[in-house]
Amino acid sequence: MTTSEENYLKVIYHLTIASKEGVTTNAIAQKMQTKASSVTDMLKKLSDKKWVIYQKYQGVSLTNEGLFEAKMIVRKHRLWEVFLVDKLKFSWDEVHEIAEELEHIQSNVLINKLEEFLGFPEKDPHGDYIPDKEGNISKIKRHLLCELDKNQTGICVGVKDSSSDFLKYLDKHNIALGSTIKVVEKELFDESMTIEIGENIFYVSNKIASNLYINMN
Repeated sequence: MTTSEENYLKVIYHLTIASKEGVTTNAIAQKMQTKASSVTDMLKKLSDKKWVIYQKYQGVSLTNEGLFEAKMIVRKHRLWEVFLVDKLKFSWDEVHEIAEELEHIQSNVLINKLEEFLGFPEKDPHGDYIPDKEGNISKIKRHLLCELDKNQTGICVGVKDSSSDFLKYLDKHNIALGSTIKVVEKELFDESMTIEIGENIFYVSNKIASNLYINMN
């Protein structure tokens, strides 16, 4: 499998999770920052290799084999992120691009040894669950902060947006995985919030609240 093929499988996988309406060629092109015609050419190749089911004008879906391969790419990416943060002391906003390169290492023996070395972590530094070597992923019900009402409290367990800018914003306001967040006020007009973390009370926009995963258990 080429690096480009791996990147396409991973993008299709993430878009499949994010969308209930199927994955379109245009959505892939936007995510990959390329032309729709280039996406179509790649989808034909992936279809020939039995990794996707593709019909023109009807979108694309992963086959069982394609889904497994995509999960293995995600597995490598997230394990490398754990390694970079826990062992090499990178901050969580620095690791995504480096892991993008490391995820293409093909040795399953290395990745399994890496997982063992890290103590079989369940989550990456951003709170996303890591597939095991069989492709299984833990699924625990999570809410977005924006779904909480006034006076409700939860624990931050992940981020929907793992971009460097967003993670730096969270660091600036001392919002981290494990932070207990209470909704003090919620505006009806724009659904912005005033939240409380420890002794700090401050305002967050709906965009921020829509990118923080909360566990209310």
